[in-house]
Amino acid sequence: MGDPSEKKRRRAEDDTPKSKKKKSEGAGAAMEFSITKVHTPQVSPPVVAVTPGFLLRDKHAFDVYEKVPQQANKRRKSGGIPQAPEMALHSSTHVSIDYTARETEQMLNHYLAIVDPKTKEIEIISAKKMMVRHKVRAQQEERKEPGEENVAQTNYERRTALGEEFGTRKAKKALKSVADNAIMASTDNLGQAENTMLQNVKEVFAKSATKEELQAAVDQVRPVPKGNYNAEHIQDVYIPREIIGSEILNAVPVMDWQEAVRNNEAVNVPSRFVAHRIARVAANKEDKERLQVLRYLLWVIILWVTTGKGRERGTKTIAKRDKLRELLSPAPEVVIENIRRKFSDNGVMRKEHMELLMTHCCVFASIIDNFEVNMNDLREDLKLEQKQLAQYFMEVGARVKQSKAGGVMKHIAKLQLPLVFPRIRSGARR
Repeated sequence: MGDPSEKKRRRAEDDTPKSKKKKSEGAGAAMEFSITKVHTPQVSPPVVAVTPGFLLRDKHAFDVYEKVPQQANKRRKSGGIPQAPEMALHSSTHVSIDYTARETEQMLNHYLAIVDPKTKEIEIISAKKMMVRHKVRAQQEERKEPGEENVAQTNYERRTALGEEFGTRKAKKALKSVADNAIMASTDNLGQAENTMLQNVKEVFAKSATKEELQAAVDQVRPVPKGNYNAEHIQDVYIPREIIGSEILNAVPVMDWQEAVRNNEAVNVPSRFVAHRIARVAANKEDKERLQVLRYLLWVIILWVTTGKGRERGTKTIAKRDKLRELLSPAPEVVIENIRRKFSDNGVMRKEHMELLMTHCCVFASIIDNFEVNMNDLREDLKLEQKQLAQYFMEVGARVKQSKAGGVMKHIAKLQLPLVFPRIRSGARR
């Protein structure tokens, strides 16, 4: 063992405690203020008011109401501080609104500090915290003394109720006439506030849109192909080159179909509507545009049939670009992109895209069938119910009717001038 004298000696501790905080070098000293006095006003103290839910913009004069608490007969032995009087404020200087302020948090003491930056003194004044509420001034109705008038009115109301419940038509009509006359008479004796309100209502209704204006606004946002609704001939309403585009329509190839029909060869397409009309449309060499519309319609139908369920509710997704080129072959790239962008948003079909696709199919079918379409084939291609497809045809202005021939029911959609669009439904007339 080592010598005890060789043990390390502990350094003598300094009696002055050292602060753990670092001294700030060069920092400016904070301003020091001193409280001179705490002032308790003898009159009504200042108020710290809050206005929840509204903004008190104007300056209103408030009347002060105080309720002095009843003093106890004997003071407490501990010599408690006497209770402060309860205070309330009220203002009726506004035209139609009364303001009332009441104390809140009476168990807490609130103070206002008045700071004098020159002398660096603070004066504290006792204050009250109050909450201001506003209320529309109700009109005072004249009170009637209970007597014969009230009894007579009650009996009249009873007779009126019995007449409306069990009376004849003539009696009910007479009661209604009396009520209408009473309403008209009461409107003649309205006060200034009621007349102002009625005048405002009249101005609002005068500025509101009419039924024709609302119908025009609905027609503008309806998801239908662009058309010339002021045309004098039906073939000039929906023009393929304006709906599809001249460049896109010229890029649609139809030479292979024309050669196949000329050589009496079958053309296999995944559409009943197109298959039943290729021979008739392709046989007319002078009407190449209608054959191009038929093939464009075929690609739109294929796009719709090959869609899948989207991630969002009520949406569909179209095939990827590589898959879409394979499905729409031999469509040129410019035509594929035109169809993809027209009827989807970055590959996602929402409700407006679906409705736009359906109305385009209805217009193309009408152009191909000389504006009178048997909807059975198109309904099978689009996989819709008869009522749904009829609604889409009516959206483009067609009239839908039924006809029975040889025991087979046909649903015919016909486009003719003037076009008839769905109207805004109005409520039942009272």
